[in-house]
Order: sequence, then C-alpha cells, then structure tokens
Amino acid sequence: MSRLAIHTDDYPDSWYVASCNRRLEAGQLQGDMQADVCVVGGGFTGLNTAIELAQRGLQVVLLEARRIGWGASGRNGGQLIRGVGHNLEQFTDVIGADGVRDLKLMGLEAVELVRRRIEQFQIDCDLTWGFCDLANKPRHMDDFKADRDDLLSLGYRHELTLVEREQIHTVVGSDRYVGGMIDMGSGHLHPLNLALGEAAAAQSLGVRLYERSAVTRIEYGSRITVHTGRGRVFADQLVLACNGYHSGIEKQLASRVIPAGSYLIATEPLSAELARELNPRNLAMCDQRVALDYYRLSPDRRLLFGGACHYSGRDPSDITAYMRPKMLKVFPQLEQVRIDYQWGGMIGIGANRLPQIGRLPDQPNVFYAQAYSGHGLNATHLAARILGEAITGQASRGFDLFSQVPHMAFPGGDRLRAPLLALGMLWQKIRESV
Repeated sequence: MSRLAIHTDDYPDSWYVASCNRRLEAGQLQGDMQADVCVVGGGFTGLNTAIELAQRGLQVVLLEARRIGWGASGRNGGQLIRGVGHNLEQFTDVIGADGVRDLKLMGLEAVELVRRRIEQFQIDCDLTWGFCDLANKPRHMDDFKADRDDLLSLGYRHELTLVEREQIHTVVGSDRYVGGMIDMGSGHLHPLNLALGEAAAAQSLGVRLYERSAVTRIEYGSRITVHTGRGRVFADQLVLACNGYHSGIEKQLASRVIPAGSYLIATEPLSAELARELNPRNLAMCDQRVALDYYRLSPDRRLLFGGACHYSGRDPSDITAYMRPKMLKVFPQLEQVRIDYQWGGMIGIGANRLPQIGRLPDQPNVFYAQAYSGHGLNATHLAARILGEAITGQASRGFDLFSQVPHMAFPGGDRLRAPLLALGMLWQKIRESV
C-alpha cells in the first residue's frame, strides 16, 4: 500500500496520520448554501449518513469543525467488532424480546455494512478479518460459550472458535489470559483511511463537504438555518453527528453522552519473528476488564496498543509513560522496544451503553446519532443506514427500536458529569477485582 503524508493541521500526531494514503480537498464554508439535509460532524456517522442520503437522491451539505475524521473516527483502535450496545436484555421491558433479538441482528448487520461500503468504493484501509476476545478469568470463558450459543441461534455465519488455556499461546504471546474466543466475522482496519475514503465516496455522490466550519448557532423551524463563522446552510432537515465532541450547540444531546478518553501507542516496527510471537494469527484482540486493553499489529508490524478508558476529563500529560507499563504487563518481551507514536481521543458513552438514535422531541426535522460506547466503527455505519431510512420516509424498524429506548441525562452538569462517572467506574473496577 502506498503512503503519503497529509497536512496535519489539527490532526493528532498518530501512526494513522503518518500512514495515511489519501488527501482530501474540502475547503471552509463561505457564504450561503442550500441543501435538503445539513449534516454536522465529519466522522463515520456524518460521512455515512451523507452517503446514505445522497444515494437516495438528496442534496447534502456536511460541516466539520476541524478535519474529516479528526475525532474518534480517525483515532480509534481500528477494531471492527460485531454488536451494538451492552447487555441488550436490559431493554426487554421497553422493546420486548423480539426487539432485543432485532438489535442483536443489527449488531451483526453493522459489520456487513462496513464490509460492503469498503467493497463498493474500493477503499484501501487494510481491512483484515479475525478478532479474539481474551479471558482474564475462568468465568469469562463461560461468558464466551454463552455468546457463541447466542450467535449461533441468530444464524451467525462466521467461524467461532473457543481457545482453552493450553492453546492460548497459539493466539497471543502472553501469559496474562486463561482462554479466548476467535471470531472470523470481526476484524481490524485503518480507521483514518476508511474515513477519508468514505469522504471521497461522499464527494463522488455530490455531497458538499466543508472542513474548519464549526457550527456556531442553529435556528430551528420548518426550514433550518445552520450558522458557521463565515457562512450559513439553509436546509429542510438536520443531522447532528457530534458524538463525544459536542460544542454546546445542542445541550440536551450533550447531556446524554459523556466523552471518555482512550489512548494508543505504536511501537517501532517489530521483527517478523517477534510479531509472530505476539500475534501469530494477526488478530485484533481485546480483554474483558473495565479498563480494557486492546491491541493489534499494523501492516508494517508495529504493535498498536490501546485502552485505559479515562473518565476524568483530563488526558495524561505523557501518554507513552501512561500506556507503556500497561503494554509491558501483557508483553514483557517488548521492554527494549521503542515507542514511535502516542495519541488519544474521546469516545462517546451513554448511561445504558446503547447507541442513541432518534430525533429531537420538539423538532421533527432534526435527527441525531451518538454514544456508541466503544463500538463506534460498526455502530456508526448502522446508525447512518437507520437515519437515511428515517429521513427519506422509509419504514425503519431500527429507528423505531432505538428511538423507543429512554436515555438518562448525566447529572451534575458539564463540570461534574465526568468526575461522577469516574467514581462509578472506580466502583466497577473494585467489583471486578473481587
């Protein structure tokens, strides 16, 4: 794969930026624009909603405050894992057992949507199949067996393999785990290259993309006016796709999602022998702890190691110093290996961990999707499909299901939400250690 440097501007100095393979031409909004739909947010949700709408014949303007893929979409661990939400059975009283089953099926469909998007537009983003959930405790293996049975009952067509303790070194070069489950229907990819490829796809369909065009004010009504520093967009409908990067333009949405920091480091390129020792099958991997570790190999044999979900609202002053000891607990054989890149970003988390997809209560022409809680790579593409159907008047079982589920606003306002959630997560970690 060819690589080229892009103008970083506001992008973090990540391995993704250093290995980017595409330039994007998207200027700043100047003056007034007319559109059927204005989309706010240039991450996976906004880009794919724009694609879905353009494919249905609508004129779309997309506004991004920084750069396309600048937020979580261009910084995440690149793990494409089945499923949406956590513990979906908790919603049985609201949407019924059939509704819960439908959500599970949509969680499988979401990965297929990404697969088809990449194939349709021939996006070069290192898509590689294979993922392993890693068990930290014996009870996690019981959970994996239940997950496997549930997936088979849903008709899951991809290979699922339970790995017992005595075989774990065939999957990962670490003594930290007691087993795992391999899923060949999930995998990993280069998220920034995917985002930029989808931006190019949107432009090819006639979507007008504008970067460095932060929204400063919205006038609601039957015809919506979206203001930026140097222009306006007049649209019949609006999609808010800001997730963990709300800037105060819609407070009722911001109150229902909290930004949580997640961090990655990338090693220097490893020898072929060491790379095979760490990850013999080139899988994406993730453990089961609250402050989980996740990791995979890059095509140039770097270990990309991430995790340490941070709810304090403050990033570590030195991400490498923060993350490297965590990496060495898993892979002590990397003690002498150099770290070449460090970066972090904010994922959006809701109180019940289910993506929030719907429309504003008093604004029937304003739609939103957010709070993917760590499953954003696939769930954003599902949300975009659901929004595309709803905005164009197509029957959408997904929109009906997601919009039925109530979502609690985090208490405490902007200053106290993160500390309160941090205390809650500390309590979960204490329970986990028992």
